[in-house]
Amino acid sequence: MSAHLVLAAGTDLVDPVASEGRLLVAALLGIGVIVALIIAGKIHPFLALTAGAITVGITAGVSVEVALASFTGGFGTTAAGVGILIALGAMFGKILADSGGADQIVDTIIRHASPRALPWAMALVGAIIGLPMFFEIGLVLLMPVIYLVARRSGQSLVTIGIPALAGLSAMHGLVPPHPGPLTAIDYLGADLGTTLALGVAVAIPTVIIAGPVFGLVGRYVDVAVPEQFAAPERAFDRRPSFVVTLASVLLPVVLMMGKAMADIFIDDKTAPLRRTLDVLGTPLIALAIAVVVGMFTLGFGSGMGRDGVAKSLESSLPGVAGILLIVAAGGGFKQSLVDTGIGTIVAERVADSNISVLLLAWFVAVLIRLATGSATVATVTASGLLAPLTTQLSSGEVSLMVLAIGAGSVFFSHVNDAGFWLVKEYFGMSVGQTLKTWSAMETLLSVTGLVFVMGLNIFI
Repeated sequence: MSAHLVLAAGTDLVDPVASEGRLLVAALLGIGVIVALIIAGKIHPFLALTAGAITVGITAGVSVEVALASFTGGFGTTAAGVGILIALGAMFGKILADSGGADQIVDTIIRHASPRALPWAMALVGAIIGLPMFFEIGLVLLMPVIYLVARRSGQSLVTIGIPALAGLSAMHGLVPPHPGPLTAIDYLGADLGTTLALGVAVAIPTVIIAGPVFGLVGRYVDVAVPEQFAAPERAFDRRPSFVVTLASVLLPVVLMMGKAMADIFIDDKTAPLRRTLDVLGTPLIALAIAVVVGMFTLGFGSGMGRDGVAKSLESSLPGVAGILLIVAAGGGFKQSLVDTGIGTIVAERVADSNISVLLLAWFVAVLIRLATGSATVATVTASGLLAPLTTQLSSGEVSLMVLAIGAGSVFFSHVNDAGFWLVKEYFGMSVGQTLKTWSAMETLLSVTGLVFVMGLNIFI
């Protein structure tokens, strides 16, 4: 089925509060305020999104009180929904790292890989570690391993590192429970299980192309392991086994997939099995179960003890406070676009132009990513702006729209992206080398992801 939008009569869209010209100016000015504050003012995205949302409301002609009500309403709804999932994901990721489970996955895979297969193994490591962890946390965790593998194998740091970064970045942009995909799923009303399944289907070939295949560029950009970085020694009473660790990581994914399969193959919504799987596969329940199970299999299983597990869980939350605020503020900005009727205008114009919704979703996310440098900001802003376009799409097409936005959100990381500088410093590269490797890989990842999304749309 084509992914072109056809607005039906009676579609439930908010009536615009002002003329089309004024609303478009409001939208552009709101996004411009966000971009200017982040880039020129170096203001935290939370404050920038807040200012942008209020700017949209006031420029559209509503009172300050109404503008604030829209923003706080969207902020609260998003924080109550997605925020809890982000917190649970952070807890699981932290206990995975602190218990030595992440190290166990890395060491096991690397130990069984030949020198020629090392880039492929590193891509697999990055993807597995990237499932429950935020990109920055996964990068910091993997860098000592990347250094060690590159030094022992005698291969370029780029050849070994780029595949791992591709795995991390693809999971970050395409696969829940990361903040970006979760937020897009929430805003667009996508089915989590379907999005998860399609996200994995897109991520696998995308990681292969942007990771091990593109990693061959390391032959031409030879970067030695920086001497100032040494792999830290980490002591654990005992590590959880590879099988136990992998099962713990994949548990929430399996529970969510179980719900999706039940929705497809069990028609009777009152059937005990479907009701059970629907409950267990709900994102909040699935991640909560993963955290509880992880406390025993990873935490207590590695000898951390009750105090160690409690400290690990507690220390996981401060690191994601900024992400929580950004995502919630993105919800407020989205609600401002919805309540003023800007989303309605966009939906009607796209319907008239017959533009592919998937291509449009990717392009809007790319523009915001290039302007702000933040994949999360690009995802939440694009999802909020384009949410009205889902009204006449099938469930599968809405999931593909989530993935198109996710692919666009990682396009061409450059100097306004904190991740750009993190990679540059860890790899000891110049700005030019970072652009040729990391930035080029992100661009290839984004474009390849879009190609596979469009390919799946032929069958969905």
